[in-house]
Amino acid sequence: MITVDHMRVELRPITPGDWRALHLWGGDERACRYQSWGPNTPDRSREFTAEAAAAWQATPIRRRVYVATVEGDVIGSGELRIHSERHRQGEIQYIVNPRWWGRGVATQVGRRLLHVAFIQLDLHRVFATCDPRNIGSQRVLTKLGMTVEGTLRHTMKLSDGWRDSTVCGVLRDEWPSGHDTE
Repeated sequence: MITVDHMRVELRPITPGDWRALHLWGGDERACRYQSWGPNTPDRSREFTAEAAAAWQATPIRRRVYVATVEGDVIGSGELRIHSERHRQGEIQYIVNPRWWGRGVATQVGRRLLHVAFIQLDLHRVFATCDPRNIGSQRVLTKLGMTVEGTLRHTMKLSDGWRDSTVCGVLRDEWPSGHDTE
């Protein structure tokens, strides 16, 4: 078993050819348990990947989807969305193949997304949301230096009912300076 502690998780722009790797978790009920989508069919995984890859061509930047790799193998993905250029606000999202859960992959993906947001795009505030039942994801967000800002009620309809969303955020000047060099 490979542990991430000794390996660096890299991000690269998603390409349409990544759909098979993304489908490994996009079609897995465990990975999409707290999401409003999934489990995906192969066609839906291809469609998502094509849309995400095409977003890299848009100007101004609204959405950047990356795949997370370890030694070239795609093991997860991360997304940065720009919600307001004027107010320099963005949102991050991440998902990891369940085979890699508990190894620090989501934390490394989140750190790299925040680096892009704050250093490359000069955003002022970045937030993320997660289902309050998803303790692992909340733990990742606090490791990233995010503060729990509150809970929004019934933000998504899931197969088992309405989902609340815990909102976590971090301001540029709150972001741990040790992450600047990633």
